[in-house]
Amino acid sequence: MRTATLQVGTHPGGLDNSSWNKFRSGKQSATRTIDLHGRTAQRAYHALHGFLIAAHADHVRCVEVITGRGSGETGGVIKRELPMWLNLPTLRPLVLAATHPHPANPGSVRLLLRRPK
Repeated sequence: MRTATLQVGTHPGGLDNSSWNKFRSGKQSATRTIDLHGRTAQRAYHALHGFLIAAHADHVRCVEVITGRGSGETGGVIKRELPMWLNLPTLRPLVLAATHPHPANPGSVRLLLRRPK
């Protein structure tokens, strides 16, 4: 079974409307946070990988990833790379949904993790 591509801010299959709206509107608070801005892309990826593996193993449901806004027109490297990293085969099975916690804050992404089986 192939998991659908994860997109930040897009309602994923497998999540009911009520849960999605609660998550998307920021009413579901993050239990853990990781700040990646200021790191190289390689270090940020490895930190994110370890963070998500540990959070999933600890049955954490909602986490926040701070990427920073970046200085370029499309944002910084970490902000641009995060969606690709979340869709890699090692991380995609862990993440159910992703959204910005607030429209005015594009430098942060909230992730809803899948429940461990």
